[in-house]
Amino acid sequence: MQLNFWNMQLSEQEVVRREKLAKLKEMGINPYPAALYPVDTKSTQIKKNYEEGKKVVIAGRLMSRRIQGKASFAELQDSEGRIQVYFNRDEICPGEDKTLYNDVYKKLLDIGDIIGVHGTLFTTQVGEKTVMVKHFDILSKALRPLPLPKVDAEGHVYDEFNDPEQRYRQRYVDLVVNPRVKDTFVKRTKITNSIREFFNEMGYLEVETPILQPIPGGAAARPFVTHHNALNIPLYLRIANELYLKRLIVGGFEGVYEFSKDFRNEGMDRTHNPEFTVMELYVAYKDYNWMMETTERLLEKVAVDAHGSTKVKVGKNEIDFKAPYPRVSLLTAIQEHTGYDLRGMSEEEIRVVAQKLDIEIDDSMGKGKLIDEIFGEKCEMHYIQPTFIIDYPKEMSPLTKEHRTHPELTERFELMVNGKEIANAYSELNDPIDQRERFEEQLKLSEKGDDEAMFIDQDFLRALEYGMPPTSGIGIGIDRLVMLMTNNASIQEVLFFPQMRPEKKLPDLSENEKTILGLLKEENPVSLPVLKEKAGLSNKAWDKGMKGLNAHGLVKVVKEGEDLLCTLL
Repeated sequence: MQLNFWNMQLSEQEVVRREKLAKLKEMGINPYPAALYPVDTKSTQIKKNYEEGKKVVIAGRLMSRRIQGKASFAELQDSEGRIQVYFNRDEICPGEDKTLYNDVYKKLLDIGDIIGVHGTLFTTQVGEKTVMVKHFDILSKALRPLPLPKVDAEGHVYDEFNDPEQRYRQRYVDLVVNPRVKDTFVKRTKITNSIREFFNEMGYLEVETPILQPIPGGAAARPFVTHHNALNIPLYLRIANELYLKRLIVGGFEGVYEFSKDFRNEGMDRTHNPEFTVMELYVAYKDYNWMMETTERLLEKVAVDAHGSTKVKVGKNEIDFKAPYPRVSLLTAIQEHTGYDLRGMSEEEIRVVAQKLDIEIDDSMGKGKLIDEIFGEKCEMHYIQPTFIIDYPKEMSPLTKEHRTHPELTERFELMVNGKEIANAYSELNDPIDQRERFEEQLKLSEKGDDEAMFIDQDFLRALEYGMPPTSGIGIGIDRLVMLMTNNASIQEVLFFPQMRPEKKLPDLSENEKTILGLLKEENPVSLPVLKEKAGLSNKAWDKGMKGLNAHGLVKVVKEGEDLLCTLL
């Protein structure tokens, strides 16, 4: 098997760390011990409940240190933050043997190593709360150096770990070196907990429904397909959990909700990931008007729980989640922002309007999808403050109850915030005959080539024939909601592990190319003359190596002021 070059070629620092690992083992120190470590406090607890002289046991990652002969100040980072620790040789090694400090701490520990500390609290002369180390243990030796930012004499920060592709691909490193990233995910959990509290207080039941489904129902989207060997049938990763939750309403539950992982085999961009999280709620004996009022109260609570205020900064906008929110009909919105009134228009007439508006369409699109494209391209970006877009045409809403006063419309709303949809809700269609006809219309769209049209779910129709009470349901995109509440413009910033393209495999490199690339991996970017000197190659070998790396698209040389810098691509 041919290995990736990065796995074959260790940097100088990685080689040194492995040598230190071997020395620790030779000294009888296990760098990866199995036993429980008796941690009894965290960095924030020490600062909040500080007691001079108190004994503590703390563990975390060594993030910085300043060694000054017999003493050293260092920073330890645990799950809640950083705390200063003070290593003094005579405190750690009160006897004649000073090996633990002189050799283990000074020579064999590295930034990034995880250690445990037994110590006592004291305050330094400059007033910093600090742990005086009495004993320490190595809990995990780090074999790769952390990409920590550096600060020059003028206070300028450089070499930050901020390349998005590397951050998303190596989220474990991102979380260690960029504290704000961890704050985003802590806030994400607060948001989902806030939603759970709201529904639990209303007496609704959190449930789980199948991820692998024989029919991908509940939404118009392209599914992922797999195969179950034992049953010898195709299965689909769910695109929505709606139809299963409605089955539970048929079965007698009054209110059910689920935080659902859904999957759609579609494009990826700043607001779409093929795997995403939706919260869906269904409540019997309610309609979409009740759901709008409930949604307003829910989002007010979420904003206050996450920020202490209903007002949230999102980019250059301040979004206020204080109820009530405006209600604007879909066709009114389109007329306002395009000048075209689509009421009463045929499919072909709407197609002509879309063409006049320079909207990209194709022959597989039916009336509903054409209207959806027009609204998405020309209208939704105008709704910055929370706004309910209501009363969608029937063709756009195959699972929605007909509007009680406008038969050509349905009782549906989408909540727009900051120019994007974050919620979709209906007065749910519970007429099994009407539902069958709507599904058959979707089948016709599928036959025209629309690969996002809904399948006919015969079992769901059977469930409706047993009777489903009047019901309102809503789906809220959790990822987009978290983006709003954490002021992030990309969905990848609020997913721990967003979907990524496979890492590029490096081509076969010559020894000279490997030498240059290995040095660049240690320091990037680097002055071209400095890199050449470190490489120690002849002029001919250097030129050949750099030309090869350029040809492979791995490095580039740029001029910065009077300097030539070489950087990895």
